[in-house]
Amino acid sequence: MSQIDPQRLRMQAQTIERDQGAGAALQWIDGEFAKGTPAADLWNFAGNVAMRAGDFVAAAQRFGKAGETEPDALEYAINQAIALSSSGDNLGALAVLERHETAGKADPRYGSVRANAARSAGRLAEAATWYDNVLRLDPRHKKALNGRARVALERAEVDALQRFDHAITIDSGNADLWLGKAQALDVNGDTAGARTIAQQLVDQAPAWGEGLKFMAQLRLGAGEDDFTSHYGDAAAKVPQDPNILNEWITQLAGLDFAAEAADVAARARATFPQQPYFALLEAIHSGSAGDDPRAEAIFADLQFEGQDRALHEARHRIRLHQFDRAEALLETVLKTQPWSVSAWALLGIVWRCTDNPRADWLHEQAGLYRAVPLNDAENVLPPAIASLHEMHDNSPLPLGQSLRGGTQTRGILFHRMEPEFATLQSAIRQTVADFQADWPAADPAHPLLRFAATKLDLAGSWSVRLSGGGDYHTSHIHPRGIISSALYLEMPEGEQAADHAGWLEIGRPPPDLRLDMEPLAMIEPKPGHMALFPSTLYHGTRPFPHGRRMTVAFDVVNGE
Repeated sequence: MSQIDPQRLRMQAQTIERDQGAGAALQWIDGEFAKGTPAADLWNFAGNVAMRAGDFVAAAQRFGKAGETEPDALEYAINQAIALSSSGDNLGALAVLERHETAGKADPRYGSVRANAARSAGRLAEAATWYDNVLRLDPRHKKALNGRARVALERAEVDALQRFDHAITIDSGNADLWLGKAQALDVNGDTAGARTIAQQLVDQAPAWGEGLKFMAQLRLGAGEDDFTSHYGDAAAKVPQDPNILNEWITQLAGLDFAAEAADVAARARATFPQQPYFALLEAIHSGSAGDDPRAEAIFADLQFEGQDRALHEARHRIRLHQFDRAEALLETVLKTQPWSVSAWALLGIVWRCTDNPRADWLHEQAGLYRAVPLNDAENVLPPAIASLHEMHDNSPLPLGQSLRGGTQTRGILFHRMEPEFATLQSAIRQTVADFQADWPAADPAHPLLRFAATKLDLAGSWSVRLSGGGDYHTSHIHPRGIISSALYLEMPEGEQAADHAGWLEIGRPPPDLRLDMEPLAMIEPKPGHMALFPSTLYHGTRPFPHGRRMTVAFDVVNGE
């Protein structure tokens, strides 16, 4: 193989990138590499070109080649970790960085990249350690100051607000820091202070989605009926930005304002005719609102293909009782996304509607769902319950969730630092392991039983407190989970009435499908017991007339 001329390669690649884009330059570089043996710095150069092309997997591979050529080079390991995190593989990034820990301790860039990967992977204690290390090396490191303040907020550290204030003194123009300060004020009960900052953010950065979303949350918490009108104001200020309308649709649809979401989608469709996704959104939400002819007309002429279209058109076909067409659409989704929780959930409903025996295989085998007592509940629950009530007293009704009334704790519960939640998490893990041990035999074709012999983990965790008189969970699924849950902490006296008020319904279709179908099972809520069931089963709760109930929920995911 011929020797590669590094200078010529770089100059030619830069010319191609300038004229044809980074993707074309990367393709040319790969062709040149096939003719010779690249040095480590050339592999690194190729990785940087791939990063600019947005191909993070290719970038990680090329940075990895640089690291293989020079195993002790810290720069190449850091670059590979950045690419891996950018592709969503934060655990892979941490594995690369761990091999260079000794050298990395003295490098702020290493520590910042490792902390960011750890935070994204949900390893907040590790993230805090590495952010702190960066700040010992460089007290004014902007990314570390922001990241450490974010970790403090996510773990409910008492000095979170002070950390944001300090970071702002170093980086006062960073909108995300101001948002973090507003969120910390809100957590501390200063909703007026949070609202003031949020208003400034949406005024100064009307196209910034995170600021708009936080304002919607504050307005919802304040009981404002038109809690999303500021999206309209933002769209008027930045009419060329389709993302504002897209987010507006999301917030409306997330709390059952389907007709309003469809109207915003129609507005977006007219404003951005070159983006057929808005037509799909109008079809989705008009159908959900009950306007089947409007949805049918859009689907008939929709110039948008892909898994989103197939999944949502399947919902439309189910509403029209066109079950054969719905099943065919869902099968196309599963061909490319074989473990799509959303597709399996709808397919299970179709099979039940058509008396297909596969419905029994999917959801009705013995042991797939039941209520189990929490391990060591009598010792674990009392301190957790006391802390949760304090949290709920300053918690909002969340955006885009199944909750209709009541409050939900902010953030990820098991990321918090209070020892009572660590103890609760440990008890839940043991209970889930016991539940898994009683499953039917492993089945590689089954969306749940393929994990029968797999190590499981917890992802996401939150608490919900409902009050009698109308609070409830609408029927929904958790698309990122394997198993979904409800751990009952407190229940009102006398809730277990003949009409099953407050009970958990497993397998009742969501209201927008308009199917007169009973749930597969109903689980009686008992304090100290935990309902566990496949995430491919729709579930919701019945309203209850009086008193208060509190639960903790979480998703179980693949831990390997």
